[in-house]
Amino acid sequence: MPVCRTIALDAMGGDNGPSVVVPAAISFARKHADCRLLLVGQEEELKKRLPGQGLPDNVSLVHASQVVGMDEPPASALRGKKDSSMRVAINLVKSGEADACVSAGNTGALMATARFVLKTIPGVDRPAIITALPAVDGRTWVLDLGANIDSSAEHLLQFAIMGNELVKAVEGPGAPSIGLLNIGTEEIKGIESVKEAHQLLRNSGLNYQGYVEGDDVYLRKGLDIVVTDGFIGNVALKSSEGVAKMIRTFLTREFKRNLFTRLAAAMALPVLNGLKRRIDPRRYNGASLLGLRGIVVKSHGGADAFAFENAIGIARKEVEAGIAERISESVAERLHQKASA
Repeated sequence: MPVCRTIALDAMGGDNGPSVVVPAAISFARKHADCRLLLVGQEEELKKRLPGQGLPDNVSLVHASQVVGMDEPPASALRGKKDSSMRVAINLVKSGEADACVSAGNTGALMATARFVLKTIPGVDRPAIITALPAVDGRTWVLDLGANIDSSAEHLLQFAIMGNELVKAVEGPGAPSIGLLNIGTEEIKGIESVKEAHQLLRNSGLNYQGYVEGDDVYLRKGLDIVVTDGFIGNVALKSSEGVAKMIRTFLTREFKRNLFTRLAAAMALPVLNGLKRRIDPRRYNGASLLGLRGIVVKSHGGADAFAFENAIGIARKEVEAGIAERISESVAERLHQKASA
């Protein structure tokens, strides 16, 4: 298996840029001496964020003169920002100077740039975004989360194949169980592309469990991967984040209502802290762009240093697991079987 060597960080991306990425990189580098981190961005801006003792030996600065805005159209970023921190970081993966890239920047621009620079793995029509969400029995991996608004049955099958390889590498040996997100578990339900994907997955050789519904993402025990198109996946993700924030808000308000509830809150503090850790989105920060000829991880744009450091950790795991190579081999096998049929 490959070992973690170098990860390029888009230090200017996201809502907070260097103020988050620099401390996250320093913290990660001190814990993982086997990794080298490249902080890519406007050098003078990055230097302003450095601690008095400077950078660890395994962190270096790489200058990039431009920044991609969070609301910038992907085409504009791709054509007009060739020296952006995002583009330079991805170029480092392309050239082999880095093994992975992590960015909290504009998702559309990141996907467009990564696809243009790195290209897709042969046999993969469209890259997909995957991340893990908390569940009662651990966590559930969901893809696609927004890269592809309209996906065909074949695309959904490709997502399942790619997700299968990632989860096997990250979670350990064994065949991950896979479900296809639908509006019901009955055979007659769903749009045509989902019904067609259902049949393809049945004959794929994957550990396919059939249709699942939205609540299964969080409640169904033993479910490892949920496959859907990017429109539905992104809506589900953002809805989940909203529900988590709403629950925290409701709890805070109720416990602050009066003296009695404040005392109850103090008594329940260990339970509340445990709940906070379980549903804290920062612990699950870092979505992988699968299907590219290189490793690219997308951090949430509003991530703090703790969350961004988690995203770097995901990139490290994928480098060590050789994710891109594993997906390439699995897709090639699928193409061979399809040609032989």
